[in-house]
Amino acid sequence: MKLGFIGTGKITSSVVAGICNSKIFFKKIIISPRNKNTAQKLKRKFRKVSIAKNNQEIVNSCNWIFLAVTPPVGQKIIKHLKFRSSQTIVSFISTMTLPQLKKAIKVKAKIVRAIPLPPISLRKGPVPVFPPNKKVRNFFNKLGTTVEIGNEKLSKNFWSTSGMIAPFYELLSIMSNWLVKRGVKRDKAQKYITSLFVALSEDAVVNSKKDLKHLVKESQTPRGLNEQGVKELRKAGFYRSTEKTLNSILKRLNKV
Repeated sequence: MKLGFIGTGKITSSVVAGICNSKIFFKKIIISPRNKNTAQKLKRKFRKVSIAKNNQEIVNSCNWIFLAVTPPVGQKIIKHLKFRSSQTIVSFISTMTLPQLKKAIKVKAKIVRAIPLPPISLRKGPVPVFPPNKKVRNFFNKLGTTVEIGNEKLSKNFWSTSGMIAPFYELLSIMSNWLVKRGVKRDKAQKYITSLFVALSEDAVVNSKKDLKHLVKESQTPRGLNEQGVKELRKAGFYRSTEKTLNSILKRLNKV
């Protein structure tokens, strides 16, 4: 199996790293030359990675094609590529819907939308997929946890939450810098904050069959530090602002 990536940015780098360090069987990964520096780094790091001369060469050579470009670039280039009906095409493009992809690709290939996140390089994290597809599900289960979605409208909700990755890192950065300003060495501050949130996330996963709201309650004691934290952030509109941001991202996606 030959895997081709059109677009060579952060997500392609993460997915390629995950694949190359996984048990997925493949003959070769062919990537586009669009981002020269990133492409060269991937080629040097992984022996099965090669760089194509152009995007059509990728389509001609590979069984699976991953579309990992920005929406404007996708709208511009995909319609000019000649795909085959025997191919599996996985799109990472956030605002190109399945009908739009089918129209641009033209042939009746297997087309799936997926939302891989940066931790996929570590073979961790969820990968929402629409529509459900057994081969694609099995593929991404080797790189994390596939979450199959029944309809495209629901998939936009998952795309929306993926827009909270950078805000999450910003929160970690603020808390880490707060410790640094108070005399803690940066490496220790970052190690503590990141380890804390890893532990909290793992605890939440174990208890995810219940409503996560109960963890909020269980983490507080009367007049304790966590009760103060929740009350002050709620009063400042932090949680309301988070929901407002998600609604704003979803509104943008719904315009497509």
